[in-house]
Amino acid sequence: MSGVQNIEVKPDDEGVRIDRWFKRYFPGLAFGQLQKIMRKGEVRLDGKRVKGKERVAAGQIVRVPPLNHDAKSTAPKLSRIRLSDADIKEVRSWVVYEDDAIIALNKPAGLPTQGGTGQTRHVDGLLDALKGKSDHRPRLVHRLDKDTSGALLLGRTPKAAAALAKAFQSRETDKRYWALVAGTPKERDGRISVRMDKVAAKGHERMVVSADGKLSVTDYSVVESAGQMACWLALKPHTGRTHQLRLHCSEMGHPIVGDGKYGGQAAFLTGAISRKLHLHSRFISFPHPDGGRVTVTAPLPDHMTASFDFLGFTVGDYEDPDFE
Repeated sequence: MSGVQNIEVKPDDEGVRIDRWFKRYFPGLAFGQLQKIMRKGEVRLDGKRVKGKERVAAGQIVRVPPLNHDAKSTAPKLSRIRLSDADIKEVRSWVVYEDDAIIALNKPAGLPTQGGTGQTRHVDGLLDALKGKSDHRPRLVHRLDKDTSGALLLGRTPKAAAALAKAFQSRETDKRYWALVAGTPKERDGRISVRMDKVAAKGHERMVVSADGKLSVTDYSVVESAGQMACWLALKPHTGRTHQLRLHCSEMGHPIVGDGKYGGQAAFLTGAISRKLHLHSRFISFPHPDGGRVTVTAPLPDHMTASFDFLGFTVGDYEDPDFE
């Protein structure tokens, strides 16, 4: 068929989900359109039909059907982005753990993990700052929302990245988030379990509770509270749906502070509390690609530290509860 492309997967794309591979190289291709051509079998990986969640490996061949002009626009060549000394110093300051196989960053709030419409600065575009003398460019193995801060893992090599991606896919990782939410739940510990789906609303997408959606499960525990004004929650997601924690907290009636998208005006507190999203990936425990298990911890961002101080919360030597 005229216009069909057969593209070999590069080593730097090892372990990437194929839908994210398309986002990287065909940023103009709408998500819905990509899902449609996959359902029709027009996208193939080594000749086989493929779903968006499947991961590519170096050397595999992706069959790309004819696309419209907008979708054909190529993604930015990340390796060619010129980084200043200040950029490199800033990115290095985010590192909270590194060894020969992995790097863990404390991602700042407000910085996208990957590029998108109107996004020119993002973590993926800055990773050359961490390449050093290696032949391999560090690569993302999971992502955090733009406004969520905290622990973000990178693989230094294709082998390490593939192992970490597999650990996330098989749920061998243990992730804990801290959030400041409006109000305080009546039950100090509990589990939120709902089916959720994505819908279009006013020019953007958001998640909603839907009987036809995918199951999402989160455990929560109240750590400290400031009366009925706000409380500090420890959260353990058992699934990894888009905006899962934000929707779950909102469904409890206690939206995450700063989350106007899911909490409306109820998500914004008065006084010295920042209007930024108060959701932080505090730590991740995971199997190391070379054996054993590693836990990395990310310090709170400045705006959450300031809010905790204002409300009288003390982080100190607090340890997260052992959720089942």
